[in-house]
Formats: sequence, C-alpha cells, structure tokens
Amino acid sequence: MDAARRKIPAILHDAVRTKQRLVECAEDIDRAARLLIDALAEGRKILTCGNGGSAGDAQHMAGELVGGFRKRRSGLSCVALTADTSVLTSCANDFGYEEVFARQVEAIGARGDVLVGISTSGNSANVIRAFEAAAGAGMKQVALTGNNGGRVARMPGVLGIVVPSSSTQRIQECHITIIHVLCELVEDAVFGTDAR
Repeated sequence: MDAARRKIPAILHDAVRTKQRLVECAEDIDRAARLLIDALAEGRKILTCGNGGSAGDAQHMAGELVGGFRKRRSGLSCVALTADTSVLTSCANDFGYEEVFARQVEAIGARGDVLVGISTSGNSANVIRAFEAAAGAGMKQVALTGNNGGRVARMPGVLGIVVPSSSTQRIQECHITIIHVLCELVEDAVFGTDAR
C-alpha cells in the first residue's frame, strides 16, 4: 500500500471522530431549529451567507428549504445572499467586500427574519458585518462556526453552533451535517413527520 492509500483510513477516522463530537452541539442545533421554525411560522424568511465553501453551504441550505429536503412540499422562504453576482460585485465595488452581505441584509432583511451566517473561523469580516446589520434590523441570528467560535460566536444576540474542531475541512463537513439536521427538523415541524 503506498503512502497516499495508507493516509485514507486516517482521514476517514478523523472525519468520523469529529462528527461524533458534533453531538456536543445538539442543544444549540435544537435552539437554532426552533428559531427557524418560529420565524417561518410567522411568515418570516431565512437569509444565509458565507464565503468560499461556506457560500456553497449557504446556497445548499437555501436549496433544501426552498426546493424540498426529504418531502415533496411547498417551498420555504430562504434566500442565499451569496448567489446574485451583480449585487455582490456592485456592493464590493462601491462599498468594499466587507459590506456585500450587510447591504443585502439592510435591503431585504426585516424584523423577525433569521440570518444564518457561516464562517469556519468565525472571523469573516463580511459575515460579522451581516450580523451587525441583522441586529440593527431586529433579526434573529444563527452562526455556524468552528475553532473557538471566533468573533461571530461572541457577538451579542448571536446563537453560535461551534463545531469542536480546529480543522477547516472537518468544520465544513460538520456544517453541512448541521444544515441537513436543521432542514429535517424544520421540515418535520412545518409539514409533519408523515410519509416522505
């Protein structure tokens, strides 16, 4: 077995161990799910944002909630702030990249909506600015982070789900698991737990 093949089991075992530790976040995941469920029940919407792989996760979450996760059902109101390149580039050009999500939160966020900001480090400047804008708009706030949660998880009013890992790839893998758990809990609460 060559060196690369010998490395594969170690990588997979590390991924499994990190996922097992994610149980430590169960209470925070439940609290986040309740925020999302309550907002949707009140006719509010969910906004998501992040950079790089976290931008993909933000769009993934919107896709699952709007398009359907495990059920064939009507769409749930969720907008990924990472998807409109014209808005992103105009805001970056005119106001700086730190403002690309905050401007959108100011434009379409409303009291009672929920912002889900995703940052593996918890220190992404544009995600921090988005949370500041969300607080100003009276929105609920959920952060998916890792390491020690970074600045985002310590912001007033932000419910932080902090993956217990310092490995970027393990944190990202856990973020998509958390998103899937949230989507399942939301879908079951809104549409029931009957046949899929």
